Amino acid sequence: MPDIHALQACFPRSGRLEWIGLRPERRASVQTPQTVVALAGQGLEGDHYRARGRGSRQVTLIQAEHLAVIGALLGCVAPAPEVLRRNLVVSGINLLALKGWRFQIGAAVLEGSGLAHPCSRMEEVLGAGGYNAMRGHGGLTARIIRAGRLAVGDDVVALGPVEDGADDKVE
Repeated sequence: MPDIHALQACFPRSGRLEWIGLRPERRASVQTPQTVVALAGQGLEGDHYRARGRGSRQVTLIQAEHLAVIGALLGCVAPAPEVLRRNLVVSGINLLALKGWRFQIGAAVLEGSGLAHPCSRMEEVLGAGGYNAMRGHGGLTARIIRAGRLAVGDDVVALGPVEDGADDKVE
């Protein structure tokens, strides 16, 4: 019988990048390009979080499959990705399983750094109960370890767990 580490390393398939969203400024309209450059240790080119640099929340990702869950919890259709203000929407791979892992999207390598918890703005944009509908479905934050271009349709491939002492290495 495989141990827990072997089970955690077994992904049934790669995921897919479905959508890209950039927020040039806080509360600005979300731009939806088909490609974007991920800058190591900074964030996505054109996103306001990149201007802040550093930190573990350089990119936010949400699971495409969770959009329908959020809609169901609100009693409506799935919200559009730009309403939730995440940077990347991925499908086909469990994002929460990538926390503490390195993964590749396009030419870039990211590191799952934490959970992307909802903010109070979700109540404003989704309506009453929006905050609670997002809890547990807000996605993942990530750091960019290796720069590269991402494009809608790129595979999302799990590379492996972050090794001790690898936290600060960016390429």
